[in-house]
Amino acid sequence: MFSIRSFARAAPRTISRLSTSTLRTQSARPVSLLQSAWRPARTQCVAAFSTSTMRRSEGEGDAELVAKLESEIQMENEMKEDGGIPTSVKDYLENGPFEIIDTPGQEDVVLTRTFGDEKIKITFSIADLNSLDPEADYQDRAMADENEDGINEGEGKNFKVAPEDQIEGEEGAEGEEEQPSFPARLNIIVEKPGKGALAVESVVQDGMVVIDNVYYYTDAAHAHAKSAEKVHERQDLYVGPPFGNLDEDLQVLLERYLDERGINTALAIFVPDYIDMKEQKEYLRWLENVKGFVEA
Repeated sequence: MFSIRSFARAAPRTISRLSTSTLRTQSARPVSLLQSAWRPARTQCVAAFSTSTMRRSEGEGDAELVAKLESEIQMENEMKEDGGIPTSVKDYLENGPFEIIDTPGQEDVVLTRTFGDEKIKITFSIADLNSLDPEADYQDRAMADENEDGINEGEGKNFKVAPEDQIEGEEGAEGEEEQPSFPARLNIIVEKPGKGALAVESVVQDGMVVIDNVYYYTDAAHAHAKSAEKVHERQDLYVGPPFGNLDEDLQVLLERYLDERGINTALAIFVPDYIDMKEQKEYLRWLENVKGFVEA
């Protein structure tokens, strides 16, 4: 689920930007001939004064920064203790068909499995959570709420609500509201020995797997391309049309093809929850590393 912490991190640093802009503007102003003549003596005095000021304030700033980092670390630890591992993540790790490769300090997470003679590799990243725009997400939800209120009110605002509908609405308000998940990209590679590979670009959200593109490579190395040479080689290859241009029946059959290999609703629920959990761990690790660096 989309973490509230992400909203706080997205707050603009307006004051910092304004101060930087002011300094740049001041430095760009022309200096008169008289001012230029006096500049050496004045600069020497200011430098001597500002150096002592910088040295004195540097220690104070470090202490304040460390205190803030400690506060953030404490808050993250409390959130981790209260939340624990999400049920969807725990269940999938115990019962899912994929083996997970999660390297601390790395953004990408890899899922692997075999299916007959096929090797399947799925890659997703916590960067999808960090790249979200919380303000746009808030506006979308607010607009959806307004539209829903307008429908319930009716055109003349004299729309009568049936008793059973009213009870259902009250129960929904009292119950826990289910928050929508965020879109997470999956890069899927299905490889067969000596037969090349299929590379599927898809997005998972709210328990759904949406295919964007299906590519075929005669050389499986192009599907896994990371080196500049392989990436350059595959740029000129024809690997297939946009998925939306395919016949609808063919689209359905390709979706079933992935579903049979475990790329399904369970995976679509697991991935966003795991991304949110891992992002919290990596953020906590980052806080601790920065704190250790400043204190050193």
